[in-house]
Amino acid sequence: MIRGKVRRSQLVAPFGPGAMQVLADGTSVITAGLDHWFVPGERLDQEEFRIREWRLESHLGVDALYTPPDYRDNYKTSPDQYNTRLQVPVLRFPAWSFCPRCRALTPQPLHIAERPRCTNPDCSGQKASWAPFLAQVPFVGLCERGHLQDFPWHEWVHRSASPSCRSPKLKLRTSGGGTLASQRVVCETCHKERGLEGITSVERSSQEDGQETTYLTAHLEDGAEFPCCGGMPWLGLETGGETCGEPLRGSLRGASNVYYALVKSSIFIPETSSNEVDPRVLEALEEQTIARARANVRDVLDDGDVLTASRLRRAAKKNAFRLESFTDEQIEAALAILESPAEASPRLTTETVEDRALFRHQEYTSIRDTIDSTELVVREPEGDYTQDIGELVSRVRLVEKLRETRVLWGFNRIFAESSSRDTATRTALLRRDAAEDDESWLPAYTVLGEGIYLELSPEALNTWENADSVKDRLIPMAQQFHSVAQERHLAQREVTPRLVLLHTLAHLLINQLTFECGYSSASLRERLYVSPGRDGMNGLLVYTAAGDSEGTLGGLVRMGQSERFEEVLRNAITNARWCSSDPVCMDSHGQGPDSCNLAACHSCALLPETACEEFNRFLDRGLVAGTLDDPVMGFFSSFG
Repeated sequence: MIRGKVRRSQLVAPFGPGAMQVLADGTSVITAGLDHWFVPGERLDQEEFRIREWRLESHLGVDALYTPPDYRDNYKTSPDQYNTRLQVPVLRFPAWSFCPRCRALTPQPLHIAERPRCTNPDCSGQKASWAPFLAQVPFVGLCERGHLQDFPWHEWVHRSASPSCRSPKLKLRTSGGGTLASQRVVCETCHKERGLEGITSVERSSQEDGQETTYLTAHLEDGAEFPCCGGMPWLGLETGGETCGEPLRGSLRGASNVYYALVKSSIFIPETSSNEVDPRVLEALEEQTIARARANVRDVLDDGDVLTASRLRRAAKKNAFRLESFTDEQIEAALAILESPAEASPRLTTETVEDRALFRHQEYTSIRDTIDSTELVVREPEGDYTQDIGELVSRVRLVEKLRETRVLWGFNRIFAESSSRDTATRTALLRRDAAEDDESWLPAYTVLGEGIYLELSPEALNTWENADSVKDRLIPMAQQFHSVAQERHLAQREVTPRLVLLHTLAHLLINQLTFECGYSSASLRERLYVSPGRDGMNGLLVYTAAGDSEGTLGGLVRMGQSERFEEVLRNAITNARWCSSDPVCMDSHGQGPDSCNLAACHSCALLPETACEEFNRFLDRGLVAGTLDDPVMGFFSSFG
């Protein structure tokens, strides 16, 4: 059977439902929908994989979050072990394959479990085992709504949406070149052939509206359009029953635009009511065996009945010893929090900038103050900062422990960021049948880490961002992003001096911390808290969330102490004043991804994409440390 191994976190991104990957034997597969991730059975206990994150559950409108299952062999576990031999199913896709010897094109079932061989007698000879294995075609068709299908080989070579050729025998020939023009489809039955040149191209529609279309849709058949058929092979649907109406675009199956995971992340913050409860009680009640006992009692309770401490102790049986050190009053106070509905959180309908800021504000109000809980520990650094830092930086916090949860809630194709018109439908692409009440869930995983929180002075920031020179400098960046957003179907947003300043400062600090405390830039991440207005958010969190299940070792928090962080910040600002690519970098009017950066390049301010929230856009050292023509423009021009 076709089998492969992948890390559990990779089943959230980048290999979640609807994503293709190549296994060790060369087979290309697509991850199946969530309907078949946890198959009900006698030895299934799905609660073992439950992640408690009340804000994300409310925000995404689901009842639970679960980590992808891990595989456990029966012979390595005890007879009464739960959750053995759980697997995440995949389907073989693309379904069309060709013989590397005779070049014959043939379709295969999505659910085929063996590597197929060529059935042409000229290839197999006297023994079927002598026939070569079929190779999957390198091309697929996709549309902007997230659909995916096999490339329309029959229709393309016959130049018709309804070919009249009976018993077609297709072959994929190549002239040996490295372009699409060297690939040709031939039908040996009717002797028609056609090259693949242009199948990945985009063009303007010939109709009056002038909307964007694709070469494949516009030119497959003369005088008629060939739209996407709505295929969802990861759900077992090769066609959607009816066309979705979007232009169909050809693509290499391994192209980067075939799948973009939509991941929502959250720093866990305790519910307000849980601050008065001993965190050790909450931790004990959320332990795997006790959580299972809570679920069992909850299933048999009548409406209106309350889960009491005595009922929980009886249900826990041999694991009741985990609750012996707590009184019934402590347990019931904690149960009141865990069993009560979560506080309201902004629901995800369309992922707009305003929604993101509202969701982040809950974290912002917690992380800027001191807190001590089982999942989040924030402390104030010891010692005082010098006067020049105090005038620009109003708050520094040491996040000694944090838990970040990352949830896959959908995916895009063609464009990394979806247009606002259909963002809310992305979650529906993850499963074939809508989840029943109280059974909706999404795949997620958690990581533990630490970080440094930094907040700028509101008074100094308000004076600086209202200066005419600062506003004028951002005009080219804002205009470029506006044009890119229109071209790539992105949601429009305001590019503010506050956003660019905090974003660039986060990148500079991460680059400096890689030299100071030994973390690689790929293991550090930024988290921006930005909203307009004098009382708006103006903070940033630099954190590491790439550690193991026990978290990290405290090196980043140690750098946040006053005597060390002051030196890190000074060095970061000093290094920002000159780049090895200056004066070209500083005088740039547009560079980097989508040309949405000013003075920022790989030599000074860019980071690995895993570390950046904005795809390495909206960066400018000039707003941080000043420019060559105006050295006092930067917010930190007088610092360092």
